[in-house]
Amino acid sequence: MTVRSMGNSRAYPVLRTTDAAEAYRQARRLCALLKQIEDEVWLFAELATVREVREIAAIAPGLPFDYADNRTDPATGDYLRFDLDVTALDDAALAEHLPLRFSEPVERERVEARILTALGDGTASVEWHGRWPDDSDADVDWPSKYDGVQVLFHGDEAQWDDWTEEHTVFVHVTKWGDLPLAQELAAHIGSEVLGEAQLGW
Repeated sequence: MTVRSMGNSRAYPVLRTTDAAEAYRQARRLCALLKQIEDEVWLFAELATVREVREIAAIAPGLPFDYADNRTDPATGDYLRFDLDVTALDDAALAEHLPLRFSEPVERERVEARILTALGDGTASVEWHGRWPDDSDADVDWPSKYDGVQVLFHGDEAQWDDWTEEHTVFVHVTKWGDLPLAQELAAHIGSEVLGEAQLGW
């Protein structure tokens, strides 16, 4: 089970590309370096079309969606949550509720097998949580609960901020930062650290 850490990792961008398949391929190469990896990944997606919602629902059956924007009840002013079963709605009814957002832990194998075909033009993120092998050259040499890899489609901020044309791969390390480890991981995919550490998970 994926459990989000208390506190935040530091996320170092190590690849930016307009090729979603390449970003995903390099993220998977980095995942192969993890000494331990959780059975679930954290999947986030902003979904603007019926097709995208159907694809994510197939990857994550039975898991909830929510409105991508804040909506209020005109009578009470209360915030509305999307609590319908997307598989029970026909396309026309589902389209009335778009855009939707999905943010849940999902079985890793299901996501890895289908995420590229599920992608649309919205922002999406896959986070693999695990543990990097101990590195005697790193500034921080104790095991960390913050380790992992993230591929962010159509974004360059680990916290899913503004839409961009590019896709970004991040390595996540201890909340105190570990630049030497991030540099070593970037070199593994023939790249380098592309900017300052960002606030991670």
